[in-house]
Amino acid sequence: MLKLKRAYEPHATSDGLRILVERLWPRGVTKEKAHIDLWLKSLSPSPELRKWYNHDSERWPEFRKRYWAELKDQADLLALLKHVIEQETVTFVYAASDEERNSACALKDYLERLK
Repeated sequence: MLKLKRAYEPHATSDGLRILVERLWPRGVTKEKAHIDLWLKSLSPSPELRKWYNHDSERWPEFRKRYWAELKDQADLLALLKHVIEQETVTFVYAASDEERNSACALKDYLERLK
C-alpha cells in the first residue's frame, strides 16, 4: 500500500516505511519529528523543473509530463520501490502545501501505472 502525507503532519505507526521524496528537507521540521526512514532525493524533480513549476496549478499537467520523463532515468530504483510497496505499507512524505498537485502525487501516479 502506498500513502501520501505532509511532513508537517504527525507520524503514525500505520504510515509504515516513511520515505521523504523531496530534494530539500522540509522547512522547520526536525529529523526527530519527521520520523523519516529513507530520503530519496534522486526521485524528486530536478531543481530546474521545480523552479519552472513553482506550484502553479495551471502548469500541473505539463509538470507531470516533464517529471515523468525525468523518472524514466530511475527505472531500477522505481522497480525496487514498487516491489517494496507491494510487500509493505509505504508513505511518501512531502512538504508542499497543495495536497493534490505536488511531486509526491505525481510520483505515486507514475508508480501505479508501472507494469
